[in-house]
Amino acid sequence: MRILVTGGAGFIGSHLCERLISDGHSVTAIDNFSTGSASNLLNLKGVDKFTLLEGSILDTTILNPLIKEVDYIFHLAAAVGVFNIVNNPLASLLTNIRGTENVLEAAYSANIPVFLTSSSEVYGKNISDSLKESDDRILGSPVTLRWSYSEAKAIDESLAYAYFVEKQLQTRIVRFFNTVGPRQLGAYGMVVPRFVKAALNDEPITIYGDGNQTRCFAHVYDVVNAVLAIAFEVNTVGKVINIGNNFEISINALAKKIIEETSSKSEIIYVPYEEAYGDGFEDMERRVPNIELISKLVGWKPQRDLSTMIADISFEMKKTS
Repeated sequence: MRILVTGGAGFIGSHLCERLISDGHSVTAIDNFSTGSASNLLNLKGVDKFTLLEGSILDTTILNPLIKEVDYIFHLAAAVGVFNIVNNPLASLLTNIRGTENVLEAAYSANIPVFLTSSSEVYGKNISDSLKESDDRILGSPVTLRWSYSEAKAIDESLAYAYFVEKQLQTRIVRFFNTVGPRQLGAYGMVVPRFVKAALNDEPITIYGDGNQTRCFAHVYDVVNAVLAIAFEVNTVGKVINIGNNFEISINALAKKIIEETSSKSEIIYVPYEEAYGDGFEDMERRVPNIELISKLVGWKPQRDLSTMIADISFEMKKTS
């Protein structure tokens, strides 16, 4: 197939591009390099079936002709990272909402299926034991900018679903929970690479808040497997599907595990949320995915454990340092 990947130079996007090429597809990636990097795609340099374009999904003069030339769209382009969202809320909202509108409208005009990547952020402060796709969203005030990303991704989902229901555009929606692995940067608030980098350098590991908040982490290779399992199945059209690992760990335990597995001399220090993100910041106490639907629809389950994730990130960081 001829496939367009928006945000193709990003962390997950670059791994997806590599896999699609490996599977025999022709791939065009578009990225504005705000958080992605061409260096993520060095493995595809010179590959005949791969093209990387610098451009924005906000620019329809670039986007629309691209979409007319492909058979399928993976839409990953988005403003990402808590630091990025809090520091650049307006640009993030425009990219995440207007950009998705542009993709969906052009896809509808050309009748091209769209695979929309959303986020577990849509659940907000819902701390249920196991978050199902149908569970309620619980959010703070709209003027707490922490939640603007959640709002934008929810609108993206509503737009994609409305195109499916009203205009019969073939759409699929997935919600990524915390995804980690090689190429992920800690600069945008991503906790595992940030901790691993500090541990490898024997520098203090900084935990925001008290560290009792819990998260679940999935390896990017497992996530890409999930994406491709969902993307071309008939029974996934019009569905919203969680992708994540349901193994839960506190941030305190995560820091200790990374120190132990990297044989680090790092100490753990704590910084209040207000100091890290500004007044009024809110975080989630826990976020655990229910992955029964994806298992039922396509038989996917995560295969790689947290130790493998830490080892793979450490190896990549040592190799590039």
